Amino acid sequence: MARRLIRRYLPDIDRVRNHKHLQFFGRLLHDPNLWHLNRHSVASAFAIGLFWAFIPMPLQSVPAAAFAILFRANLAIAVALVWITNPLTLAPVFYFCYTLGAYLLNTPHQDIAISPTWEWLSGEFLRVWQPFVLGSVVVSSSLAVLGYYGIHWLWRWQVGRDWDRRRSQRSNSRLD
Repeated sequence: MARRLIRRYLPDIDRVRNHKHLQFFGRLLHDPNLWHLNRHSVASAFAIGLFWAFIPMPLQSVPAAAFAILFRANLAIAVALVWITNPLTLAPVFYFCYTLGAYLLNTPHQDIAISPTWEWLSGEFLRVWQPFVLGSVVVSSSLAVLGYYGIHWLWRWQVGRDWDRRRSQRSNSRLD
């Protein structure tokens, strides 16, 4: 059930392999493990995608794809999960990361007026970068571990439920 649901939303493998912007990966995209939907590849993809989603950097999809290739995780899932932090969710997520980092460093919480200018970047951001980066790394690492083991648990639970359902169907068919 879960495998069919995931497969429905995955892109066509040949289209991705032949995409003009992904040609620099060469034959690495032809590894079949990057496209399999098994417990290990999906759990690894969740860990990779969740980790890179909360790291404050542009183009998070690139390192997520590189790590998915390196660790032979499902490429599409790893890259898709990076979009948890999108333009709509970026501000509250990064504010939470900053607040957590300030708490962990035991520094006073400072109100931040964000302005996309060089003056703001060189002045305000330099004042708050340490709690922000620390909070981002803690959130990224925690969610990566939770995602990895959570997918393993969900996958095993689903398989056990399917086995129980088939066992009860067999016993019901024998009674008829």
